[in-house]
Amino acid sequence: MRKLSIFNKAIFFLNIIFALVTIISLVIPFVPVTSMPTLSAISIVVPFLVLINVAFVLYWILGRKKRFLALSGILLLLWYIFLGPFYEFSSKEGGQPKDARSLSIMSFNARSFNEMKQLKVDNVDSLIYNFVSTQDPDIVCFQETLYAMKRNNALSQYKYKFVDFIYGKRRGKVILSVYSKFPIIKVESIDFPKSANNAIYADVLFAGDTIRVYNIHLQSFRITPELSIKQEESSKLFARVKKVMLKQYEQANLIRENIVGIPYKKIVVGDFNNTQYSNVYRTIKGEMEDSYLDKGTAFGRTYDLLGFPLRIDYIMADSEFEVLSHQNFNEKLSDHYPIMATLRLP
Repeated sequence: MRKLSIFNKAIFFLNIIFALVTIISLVIPFVPVTSMPTLSAISIVVPFLVLINVAFVLYWILGRKKRFLALSGILLLLWYIFLGPFYEFSSKEGGQPKDARSLSIMSFNARSFNEMKQLKVDNVDSLIYNFVSTQDPDIVCFQETLYAMKRNNALSQYKYKFVDFIYGKRRGKVILSVYSKFPIIKVESIDFPKSANNAIYADVLFAGDTIRVYNIHLQSFRITPELSIKQEESSKLFARVKKVMLKQYEQANLIRENIVGIPYKKIVVGDFNNTQYSNVYRTIKGEMEDSYLDKGTAFGRTYDLLGFPLRIDYIMADSEFEVLSHQNFNEKLSDHYPIMATLRLP
């Protein structure tokens, strides 16, 4: 420390502060949100923390102060071991080619198909229909479905569908839907108390098996990056974040309770409104496979926060499924980006 300039001492002090925050972020996924609801929100900014620590490591290397890079270097190693990457440097080799026991599934928060004209683009609903038809997944799950889809003939290639009108339009909740090429024999809503968000599931007959497909949309922070993050008072922002984290944890446990004990093989997709570094994610995931971690590439971006790519939408499946592929799309048809995975039953 004595040999450091005043400027480098300041940098090292900042390094220590960010290191402490990173240490907290390493613990958060393994601690129930109820234990520290406000701090749990750090899970949203873990990708930022990783890049900041990488920057510190590069700074000390370039400044030939290698003994000081250990602080961030060790934390990055621990982060990678315990929490996994947020960037996949190369796509993994796929498994067997798609066959009769393989199914493709897409998840997309379509923001009500631009019903409120947030995107200054004409005919977004038609563009979404065309995109889905082109990709042609066997099952597609929408969060924030357009109410009109209850009655129109869009996506007519899907013989079976469940548009959750009762919990959506009638009860003031976000409308979720499942479109399937395979028979749907049972559908149900999972009510999230005192929330506009909810979840649904559909039991699908596939390859002689019954598969339960969950489509979920967890509590949103409802923060507009351009306005709220910069202008909202910090006290109000922290209060809102705490409330949302507790809601997400409550909802995640409702999903987990429904999943446990179900005899069917399960696929869970949807908008979690949180990263893989949260206790919310770990609560839902359990022992399931995350298709991006198995076969994804790059950031796996499903949402942009202040221009930074975040992964807050997921496709998960029981370990009985082999993940053949995972795709992230760059179609700007909503504030979220669609994802698709191909899964195979042995």
